Amino acid sequence: MAVTWTIATIEKAPTEGSLSDVCKVIHWRADDKETVDGVDYSGGSYGSVSLEAPDASSFKAYASITESDAISWAKAAMGTDEVTRVETSIASQITEAKTPSITTGVPWS
Repeated sequence: MAVTWTIATIEKAPTEGSLSDVCKVIHWRADDKETVDGVDYSGGSYGSVSLEAPDASSFKAYASITESDAISWAKAAMGTDEVTRVETSIASQITEAKTPSITTGVPWS
C-alpha cells in the first residue's frame, strides 16, 4: 500500500505585492487501496492548507506549477507529523474495512 496524493484545486490571488497569480490555498486528496481476495478496501482523506507568502526569488506563477510542485508545497505546509497522521488514518480506515470492529445486522436472518 502506498498513499497517493493528488490536488483537487488551488486558490490563487491575482496579485500579491509585485507578484502575479500567487497560490494561496491548496486543496489536497490522499487515497489508498488494498485488494484482498478480489475485494477492494480503500481509505481516503481530503483537506486544504494555506501557504505562506512566497519568496520572490523562488516564486513560481500559477501557470507554471505542476501537480508534483503543489503536492510538495502542501506536504511542507502541513508538516511531517500531519502528513504521517493523514497516512496512518488512511491505513486504519483500510484495516477497519477489512476487519470491522463493529458490524450490523440482526441475529434472526
